[in-house]
Amino acid sequence: MKTKFFALLCALALLVSAVPAASALEGEAERSADILATLGLVQGSADGDYDLDAPATRAQAAVMLVRLAGAQAEAQADPWFAGYRDLPAWAADSINYAAHQGWVSGATAVQYNSGSQVDAGDWFASLLRMLGYSDKDGDFTLAYAAAFARRIGLASITYDGLMTRGDLFLSIRDALTFSYKDGSGTVLERLIEKGLVSRATANALGLFTTELTARQVADRHLSAVFRLDNYHTQKAAELEESDANASGFFISPDGIAVTNYHSIDGAAALTAELVTGETFPVERVLYYDVGIDIAVIQVSRTSTSHQTTSAFAYLDIAPSGTKDVRVGDTVYTISNPLGLGLAVSSGVVSDTARAVARYDLPCLMDTADISQGSSGGALLNAYGQVIGVTSGAYSYGNNMYLAVPIDPVLSADLTGEGWTVKEVKDIMKQMS
Repeated sequence: MKTKFFALLCALALLVSAVPAASALEGEAERSADILATLGLVQGSADGDYDLDAPATRAQAAVMLVRLAGAQAEAQADPWFAGYRDLPAWAADSINYAAHQGWVSGATAVQYNSGSQVDAGDWFASLLRMLGYSDKDGDFTLAYAAAFARRIGLASITYDGLMTRGDLFLSIRDALTFSYKDGSGTVLERLIEKGLVSRATANALGLFTTELTARQVADRHLSAVFRLDNYHTQKAAELEESDANASGFFISPDGIAVTNYHSIDGAAALTAELVTGETFPVERVLYYDVGIDIAVIQVSRTSTSHQTTSAFAYLDIAPSGTKDVRVGDTVYTISNPLGLGLAVSSGVVSDTARAVARYDLPCLMDTADISQGSSGGALLNAYGQVIGVTSGAYSYGNNMYLAVPIDPVLSADLTGEGWTVKEVKDIMKQMS
């Protein structure tokens, strides 16, 4: 019997689903607190109780921010007084220092509201400023600070409203492996450089482990993948009635993204819906190749609701592409199967060069589940680097999923003006 190939019509098996959450997951807060306590960044009570469900106050958040920055000594030595009259003695140095650095601000010129519960917007605005981002320079807005943190991959879940101590600890744990805006290293690396955290302890906790679990892939990289909606007519786009949906992923913070060519085929307009629920139009097609089924697109930084972002989370491409991929290697996929939401699955490489009639290049074949709607998703190696673009499957095979190699993107010229989505549609129509 002849084996038939089809484009992504396979069983759906999700290991991790990207369901937005307003607070820390049960159990995660305690694990985060244990990690931070082992690193010396958090102190619990004598009986080991971190009081995770208690409100996180603005004073506590400021103290934790200064600890995360490794600036306790600087805070104690800084004589600057912010003018706030309601600072508890245990937090005064930290609040004054954080205010001096421009990380935090008071409720009024003389009132910090130290005992008030901190909300997600204020906390992430402070954390982003500490990392080098600036709301004054337009990197983010205070009203959307928590959404921006999720959008760039700083937060592993979506926070909203008032925060508990558990929420605070989970967000700080996530921040440990996040890089400063200037690229000088991660928060954890800077703490180690300052001699405030032991590298051996961090290693023992698995914070420097280069091979990722499925959970770590989800926490760190879901924000870099999106649902791609294809509108065959401009009217359909105006009505927000998509004709098909697929997947895509960012490869740069300025909105350059990769998908399959067949995911954009026939489109008059395209939009990308992020894990935050925000939707951004696709402005240009920078590169496409029908034969290898790859397209590189430019996503607008201004959403359909007219909110502008300074950056997106993005995935690193494996430096050597697929050259170092071997049969049996662990792989992960992140995509939007069946349009139900972003999801992660895991598997192994079963063939590094599977010849498939519809493609000009041999494909990677693997066992990480995908489904219709996964076209254009990311196939990652164990280190979280892109090695392929999820594209198809064998209809009568078991766990025989295909991804086109990412290698052509490494050599593609993405500096040109490119084409509008409609121009690509018109070009292909003329060629048919």
